[in-house]
Amino acid sequence: MASHLKAVSFPGPAGTLEGLWKEASGPRRGSAVFAYPDPLRGGTLHNKVVFRAAQALTAAGYASLRFNFRGVGASKGRHDEGRGEADDFRAALDEAERLGGLPLVAGGFSFGSAVALRAAAADERVAGLVAVGLPLATLARGSLPKPSVSSLFVTGERDTFGPPALLTEFAGNSAEIVIVAGADHFFEGKLEELERAIAGFLAALPVPTRS
Repeated sequence: MASHLKAVSFPGPAGTLEGLWKEASGPRRGSAVFAYPDPLRGGTLHNKVVFRAAQALTAAGYASLRFNFRGVGASKGRHDEGRGEADDFRAALDEAERLGGLPLVAGGFSFGSAVALRAAAADERVAGLVAVGLPLATLARGSLPKPSVSSLFVTGERDTFGPPALLTEFAGNSAEIVIVAGADHFFEGKLEELERAIAGFLAALPVPTRS
């Protein structure tokens, strides 16, 4: 089945949110939401890392939603330093479930990965987490919950925002960690490696039986 991309809008806690929904490339295994870097530094749903991550998700059978946080693009509201954005992400999970069903995969890049971690915590619909470039060097790590589901953390060997040592300290043995050799925070020239890492994780991700 050819993967189809369509514009969507859905209710968020601060007003309507805009997004792009892409159907799975083959038989659907579930649905996913993937978030983008800090909107105050130019992050939007069109970020190339987010695009490649969504591409890996749809290829693996997860229909995927990318969306703009409050105050970005046509999404209503104002930036809320990650607090309200976590609520936006939860609204996006609701929309992904409505459009594509369960189980859900939550994920994000940089700022978006921290938002995904917080939003997915204790959400029983989420079966897997993909966190790319988690910016641990700029976060209060005590504010981040440890994932309770199968999780993948990907960082670049030269990522100054999410250094491998900090990531290993944070995730420990509780998750799969992939360090992309030679990559910086933005995976310049290393997007193929990033996509392969996500694809490998998703291929092995246990999919809960739908009730």
